[in-house]
Amino acid sequence: MEASELLRTADGASLAYLGDCVFELWVRRRLLLSGLTGTGALNEAARRFVTAKNQCAAFHRIEGLLTEEEQAYFRRGRNSPHLSVPRSASGAEYRTASGFETLCAALYLDGKEERLDELLSAAFAEEKAE
Repeated sequence: MEASELLRTADGASLAYLGDCVFELWVRRRLLLSGLTGTGALNEAARRFVTAKNQCAAFHRIEGLLTEEEQAYFRRGRNSPHLSVPRSASGAEYRTASGFETLCAALYLDGKEERLDELLSAAFAEEKAE
């Protein structure tokens, strides 16, 4: 299956699954480029980025920058009926985080990695990598 077909046919929860990985890879790369070393320190720093609460907050920081197409990808993940909410986040936070992850997957699958980096950099502009 081609990436474009996967983007067109996959449900929001499946795209969020991929987007979780895409986002974590972006975070890990950012942490390494910041000069942070040691797996313990790297894992601790990564946890500040990859929680549902932080992804929800990040989405709200970039919400006004999204195109209509990007907003549609976000809604596709947010509105997915296949989500089970963890104890660490409210239902609204988790649904928003799932939409955020779906957006990450969609941009990745659509070959728009520069746009993905632009949005994620804006979402975490105030966050220190260390």
